[in-house]
Amino acid sequence: MQPPERVVVLALDGVYPFELGMPSRILGAADGRYEVLTCSVDGRPVRANADFTITVEHGPELLRTADTVIIPAVDASRVTAEPAAEVTAALALVRPGTRYVSICTGAFVLAAAGLLTGRTATTHWSLADRFREMFPRITLDPGVLYVDDGAVLTSAGAASGVDVLLHLVRRDHGSELATKVARRCVVPPFRDGGQAQYIEQPMPEPGVTSTAATRDWALTRLDEPLALADLARHAGMSRRTFARRFNEEVGLSPGRWLIQQRVARARHLLEASDLPVDQIAGQVGFATGASLRQHLHAAIGVSPQAYRRTFQTTR
Repeated sequence: MQPPERVVVLALDGVYPFELGMPSRILGAADGRYEVLTCSVDGRPVRANADFTITVEHGPELLRTADTVIIPAVDASRVTAEPAAEVTAALALVRPGTRYVSICTGAFVLAAAGLLTGRTATTHWSLADRFREMFPRITLDPGVLYVDDGAVLTSAGAASGVDVLLHLVRRDHGSELATKVARRCVVPPFRDGGQAQYIEQPMPEPGVTSTAATRDWALTRLDEPLALADLARHAGMSRRTFARRFNEEVGLSPGRWLIQQRVARARHLLEASDLPVDQIAGQVGFATGASLRQHLHAAIGVSPQAYRRTFQTTR
């Protein structure tokens, strides 16, 4: 096995303890693939966004050794368009080519440091307007749980930090290990949709039916040619009502959601089996291998053969 990747978490004043602990909890469950360490900008204790202070064992010099740097969420009242001098000095120690990950308002820290300029990013949906005002040169997508822009990954609020960290494991070591980590941490390995399902909405009328049961039903029938009419019929709704309610709950149209689930199932089969591409396509509901190739390339930019080679080599 290769030496573990060193992940350094930079704790700033006002850090949320929940988000600060995520990298160690999630990446620490990945069979020794990551070494997670925490530092502050000056090696001193950090004031948490709670009624206690956190003692940090390392100073900023640890950033020189990082393969990945993670910026957890800080209190929104502390974010500014210009980085603090000590944060700038600390991030200047990071080696070129190092990967960055932010959780929630950590995106503001990366943006202020110039690390998101010209990129696409996300942050908590309630801070989207503020982010756009402060950083107009950054493309913000507030509707997703995380954005993978190659060397920089950003995630939305709170628990979406779990999503982006599981994605990191999946990207680095495949979905089999990511699923194992999710089970160990008792979290879903992959959440449907985006932030749209969490944005404050008017309370639904009493007796309104959810689409959750139909989503579960569809996941057991991905190999079938499921149409909107089939889903609506199972949910006992009109097609129009079902499509609207589905989008409200998941943040995606039923068609886009089905493609997302089929691609995710295909990725797992490409990693965990030696089935031919055409056979995998049939098992996940794509009509042909060519259709699978098209959708996989649209989702992650590679062909099934290239994806399989990468993760079979990793295994």
